[in-house]
Amino acid sequence: MADSGGSSTRMWCSIPERFQLHGAMLVLQVGYAGFHVVSRAALNMGISKLVFPVYRNLLAFLLLVPFAYFLEKKERPAINFNFLLHFFLLALIGFTANQGFYLLGLDNTSPTFASAIQNSVPAITFLMAVVLRIEQVRLNRKDGIGKVAGTIFCVAGASVITLYKGPTIYSPVPPSLNNNNTIQESLFESLGDAKGKNWTLGCLYLIGHCLSWSGWLVLQAPVLKKYPARLSVTSYTCFFGLIQFLIIALIFERNSQAWIFTSGAEVFTILYGGVVASGIAFAVQIWCIDKGGPVFVAVYQPVQTLIVAIMASLALGEEFYLGGIIGAALIIVGLYLVLWGKNEEKKFARELAATTSTPAEHSGIIRASGHHGKSSLIQPLLPSSTENV
Repeated sequence: MADSGGSSTRMWCSIPERFQLHGAMLVLQVGYAGFHVVSRAALNMGISKLVFPVYRNLLAFLLLVPFAYFLEKKERPAINFNFLLHFFLLALIGFTANQGFYLLGLDNTSPTFASAIQNSVPAITFLMAVVLRIEQVRLNRKDGIGKVAGTIFCVAGASVITLYKGPTIYSPVPPSLNNNNTIQESLFESLGDAKGKNWTLGCLYLIGHCLSWSGWLVLQAPVLKKYPARLSVTSYTCFFGLIQFLIIALIFERNSQAWIFTSGAEVFTILYGGVVASGIAFAVQIWCIDKGGPVFVAVYQPVQTLIVAIMASLALGEEFYLGGIIGAALIIVGLYLVLWGKNEEKKFARELAATTSTPAEHSGIIRASGHHGKSSLIQPLLPSSTENV
């Protein structure tokens, strides 16, 4: 029995980490793609915009805490006021502002538009990471040009999918038999109906949401360097986000019935938001940020728009247009350019480290061998840190 468990662990560990990283990001985007529709459905059912994130973060916290406590006992640093302040600020930006602006913006626009405007996250994250010197860009080198060009391609591809249809390339159902178009259109109208709402205000809220999300992605990287227990960071952040939303809801939500759910559909939206889009998604996302960096995580954001288009075509019988094909191609090219650029940057750093460390290591060995006639290394060779992308 023990051999069987060890064998499965070895099989999982035998998968290169870069493949684990890309697979995790794809799964993450699928989960977030479904959350757009689920959130809009929750708002249409009358769930309070203040109560919804309270229950969502409560479920996420309850899901994460046991794993964080038992799995990170040995690697979790001692907590102090400075760490608590960092976690509080991360919660304020990444939970309270991020989720609050998103729900307010979604309530005044539509899931499609909310997903489209989120495609600005890679560009905003890239700029923030460069300004804070978390991400280095050297435009005089090919890796820097590749990362900049790839980010532009990703944003452009997702924008094409959203804004340009073009001729029909693939139709799951022949037009003569596609009698459910009216039903599908009414479904999407109910999910995305923003009539009577303030579209301009909704756009401003969603821009605030994107700024908050990008800031959260970027600021997690330096926190993880000081506090390397990823699940614990997420749990502490989720706890403070829960407290912040709870205080806001208790002050501004005057309807006591808003805290009571009366249908299975309402419970499902809370479970999906708390378990999938918060608990699992946050844990996966912070692992990816720690291993690949904030720009790597953000550059996958446009894939979400592509996944929504594919899911709508396969599950709902929607036609696939030329704009979707062009956008998908641009996104794939963009991802390749960014990942290629980061890989070239990693190779350049390794070569530079090798050329600068070789003379010092050689002289250290000579000095050590000449001391008392013994041959020994004063310091063991350390593996160079690499990004697994």
